[in-house]
Parts: sequence; structure tokens; C-alpha cells
Amino acid sequence: MALTAAHSLDDIKSPVEKEIKEFSGFFKSAMRSNVTLVDTIARYIVKQKGKRIRPIVVFLCAKACGTINQSTFRGATLVEILHTATLVHDDVVDDADTRRGLASINAVWKNKVAVLMGDYLLSTGLMISLNHGDVYFLRVTSDSVRRMSEGEILQIQKSRELNIDEETYLKIISNKTASLLSTCSEIGAASVTEDTVMRKLMKDYGENVGMAFQIRDDILDFTSRKSILGKPIGGDLKEKKITLPLIHALKQAPKPESKKVLKMIKAGATNKDVEYIVDFVQKNGGIVYAEKCAHEFGNAAKECLQSLPASDAKESLIHFIDFVMDREK
Repeated sequence: MALTAAHSLDDIKSPVEKEIKEFSGFFKSAMRSNVTLVDTIARYIVKQKGKRIRPIVVFLCAKACGTINQSTFRGATLVEILHTATLVHDDVVDDADTRRGLASINAVWKNKVAVLMGDYLLSTGLMISLNHGDVYFLRVTSDSVRRMSEGEILQIQKSRELNIDEETYLKIISNKTASLLSTCSEIGAASVTEDTVMRKLMKDYGENVGMAFQIRDDILDFTSRKSILGKPIGGDLKEKKITLPLIHALKQAPKPESKKVLKMIKAGATNKDVEYIVDFVQKNGGIVYAEKCAHEFGNAAKECLQSLPASDAKESLIHFIDFVMDREK
């Protein structure tokens, strides 16, 4: 995510800065193994430190709803390990060579070890919850893993068929992206309160922020020189991923032109084709429409926070929405 002038990630995490520092040790300890190779890879993964966005959301939601405790740390560790496991598996699926500036696990230790390491991480996260009786966390995260898998498979299916509509697109990004963020926010709340209404509000907050995040990322694939993952503009098009800006433009444009664009994508879009399609999307209102949808989800996320008592953590959760909406890469 990009840091905006108004609300940097450092500003946003400031109410839980102390907890995030403590979390790093907690996370590192949870990843340890008596098997030398597993422990070596685990330490390598810890070195690939990301921005810790998901633990930050867990801690902020917990602080906004109550008092952070050991359960919160376990919940944050569970979601970060789960997220890391999905990244390791994604790199195998995508045949990626790098992750966060370092060689990917599959590039260093090959696919078989990478897949098994992803499985190890997933089971480690689940065992943390089992060992402490965090049944609610297990239920929420298991559902999230199921949704992410379904979303990924549905996207692969639709990429082959090239017949995705807006409803299907929203279902895909809800499952692929929003599910994990909603898990973070729900677990944060669940770690400090038994209030089911509060837990549901925080779950919906994460879901809506996740939707806004993914739509924004898909917009950037048409407007930014590089997207969040460092992909060149139009990277999704080359992978035959049809996202909201294009879906809307295809619907608005004359049928012959829409057919021409779909034919380009199906044949494997060249750099020249990508330039044409980006212009096509701009011309037919795809970017404007997608921006409108992203802002609707962002506003829905803010609505979820209305009933929370005033606090610095609540303010940071509001700023996090703006942070997601304003980023430029």
C-alpha cells in the first residue's frame, strides 16, 4: 500500500505501536520448529517482513472495542500466519521468483518444499488456537480459508471463460481479498468482547474495507505505471483477469468494440493491445464507475464504526479507510 500525505501507515498504527512491536516476537516464536529445514525457512519468512497490515487491523479493532489481551495476540498471530501460508502457496501457483524483495520460498527450496511449508504454517496457526481453546477464531479463519480458495478457483474458471459479470466479480473479490480482512477485524473484536452486535459490525467493517481495497487495486492496474505488487500497467489483462473497470466499459461500449477487446484478451494481449484496452476502459467510463463503487464500500465501512465510542483506535480505523482509498500504487 502507498503511504498518503494525510494518513501514513505509521500514523494509523500509532495507537497500537507498542503491541505491534511486541507482536513481532510473538509471531517469530510461533513459527519456530525443531526440524532444521522448517526452522530455516520459517526464519527466512520472518525476514520477508511486510507492513503487518492484518495484525494492525486486529489490534486496532480490539482496542476500539475493549482492552487488548493475550487472546488478541494469538488472534493476530493466527491471521498473519494464515496470510503468510496463502502467500507461499500463491507463489507456487504463480511461479513467482520473488516476494517482498527477496527470493520466494519456491525459488530457493523448490515447489514441493514450498507447498509443504505453506501447509506447516496453516497447521501451526490452527494449533495455536486449539491449544488455547480459541474455538471462535478457528471457526472464523476456517471459513476465510474456504472462501479464499473458492474465490481463487472461481477467478481461474472465469478467466478461461471470459464471461465474468459484475455480480461474479464482486463475489470473487469478497472471497479472495475481503474475507481475510473481515476475519482480522472480527477476531480483533472477538478477542475483547462477547457482544455479537459489535463483532458483526467489525466483521462488516473489514469486509467493506477489503472490497474497497481490491477495487482500488484493480483501478490502479489501468491508471498507475505499476500496481501494488510491482506489476506493469495492464498486468491483469495479460493474465486474462477481467476486473470491474473493464466489466463496466464492456457493458457500456458498442457490442462490436467490446467483442474486439475480448478477442484481444483471449488471444493474449500484447503491449499495444493493453494500451488500446486501457484507453477503451477510460473512454467508456470504467474508471469513474469503479471509483464510485470503491467509495461506496469505503463509506459503508465508516458506517460500521458509528456506534463505537470515541478513541484514538477508532480514529485510526477511519483513517485506514482513507489510506486504502487514496493510495496511488
